[in-house]
Amino acid sequence: QVQLVESGGGSVQAGGSLRLSCAASVYTYSSNGMAWFRQAPGKKREGVACIYRGSTFYGDSVNGRFTISQDNAKNTVYLQMNSLKPEDTAMYYCAAKPPGCAIWGLPEVYNYWGQGTQVTVSS
Repeated sequence: QVQLVESGGGSVQAGGSLRLSCAASVYTYSSNGMAWFRQAPGKKREGVACIYRGSTFYGDSVNGRFTISQDNAKNTVYLQMNSLKPEDTAMYYCAAKPPGCAIWGLPEVYNYWGQGTQVTVSS
């Protein structure tokens, strides 16, 4: 079993940046794709990004603004968010699944989820 804990959320003005972190209780990144999802009120849970052994994937709404990365030595995955917009406001969740990032954008295929961290972007 893998426990995931997100941190780094907060409030920021439009155009600003935040870096989210997801720490795993045990080393998981060699066999699991690590992803970020987000969910805003009235919206479905949306895939933001996924990383597996250096390969990265992004949702259309964040491509070019967000960067996912990982530090295996620290059992941590990051989401660097730049040029934030009010529509980025959501609860952001870290998730993990085998094998890698195949079919990464479907929430139902993920084995493990964190509790989420809130990101609020004001105009």
